[in-house]
Amino acid sequence: MNITEKILANASGVKEVHPGEIIEVMVDLAMSHDGTSTPTIKTFNKISQDVWDPDKIVIVFDHNVPANIIGSAEFQRITRNFAKKHGIGNIYTHGEGICHQVLPEEGFVKPGTVIVGADSHTCTYGAFGSFATGMGATDMAMVFATGKTWFMVPEAFKIEVDGTLGEYVTAKDLILNITGSIGSYGATYKTLEFGGNTIQDMDVSSRMTICNMAVESGAKNGIMEPNSATLNYLKERNVRNFQTFTSDDDSIYEESHFFQVDDLQPQIACPHNVDNVYPVSHVSGKTIDQAFIGSCTNGRLEDLRQAALVLNKSKVHPDVRLIVSPASRSIYREAISEGIIDTFLDAGAIVINPGCGPCLGAHMGALTSGEVCISTTNRNFVGRMGDPQSEVYLANPAVVAYSAVHGEIRDPSE
Repeated sequence: MNITEKILANASGVKEVHPGEIIEVMVDLAMSHDGTSTPTIKTFNKISQDVWDPDKIVIVFDHNVPANIIGSAEFQRITRNFAKKHGIGNIYTHGEGICHQVLPEEGFVKPGTVIVGADSHTCTYGAFGSFATGMGATDMAMVFATGKTWFMVPEAFKIEVDGTLGEYVTAKDLILNITGSIGSYGATYKTLEFGGNTIQDMDVSSRMTICNMAVESGAKNGIMEPNSATLNYLKERNVRNFQTFTSDDDSIYEESHFFQVDDLQPQIACPHNVDNVYPVSHVSGKTIDQAFIGSCTNGRLEDLRQAALVLNKSKVHPDVRLIVSPASRSIYREAISEGIIDTFLDAGAIVINPGCGPCLGAHMGALTSGEVCISTTNRNFVGRMGDPQSEVYLANPAVVAYSAVHGEIRDPSE
């Protein structure tokens, strides 16, 4: 079996599972945020009086924090009251950060576990060797009530990556290149299992970026076998009592894809699909109105460092709004201590609190008709960041920062 099949077999209490098989699994951790908790609670109240285990539920307010409209404030009040009623102590309501950053930082994510979240980018936690996937509010309500859910065991794609990423080329460029190759629907309900020397040598931040965007090709989950950097990250957070799984040498994969990255250029996803990917040079000179650095994909300290190096002693173009949002309060503090935030402010950027708002056009940084944004986020669908007549281009933090300085999409490696 591969790593995903082993985790699912363990969670369902059987010796082995096979692709296409319907199984019932015990959930190790369930997460919802301020946008999905209230719909989950509404369904939960129809089917149960008590949650299955309050210590295994984590709620993070991140999509509209602080509340931007009355509806958001009401959602958050309902969720706070629910957590108090059911003794859910793991609730983060004061801008601690984006859920997919807060959970690993706070030590909730363990290798070998089954993690479900009421958010599609829950697949981020596959970077730690867990089976992690998103689900809707109705399914999450059942998990809150029973601690169980069902899956069809997915077929797996093996993604092998070898080589060394060049200057200004990052994990974001790699996953954009992979998504462009496989297609937005090319891996629907599949496992994307990432391996190879490049993946093995990556830091935790880069591995999270790659697994975060597995869902952009339709995948059920993205996953990697934990490397030494991952195990050190967990040790630093006192994460214990977990089991790591690895794929058998004779594991069967539906498809295998090989990527050599030595010559990979900075990539960009053009409107309006994540698989509409080209080298940045393909759209060099495209005028922009806004640039955004942040999100659960690229708001980590390493991402902010990349952008700050490009922005150092430079000024944001007068026609461009550069918005920066660290992925968590912890990252924000570290960026302050390293002088990164000063670099952003000196360049003329707007630094906002940790959260998801600009990524989904819900809170701060919404685009109006005809505007163009280059962003480190994970989606560029029609209307994703505001008006349906706006456009979003996806790139790595260095490309976004360099473009913000020039007022047009540019490749820093030029």
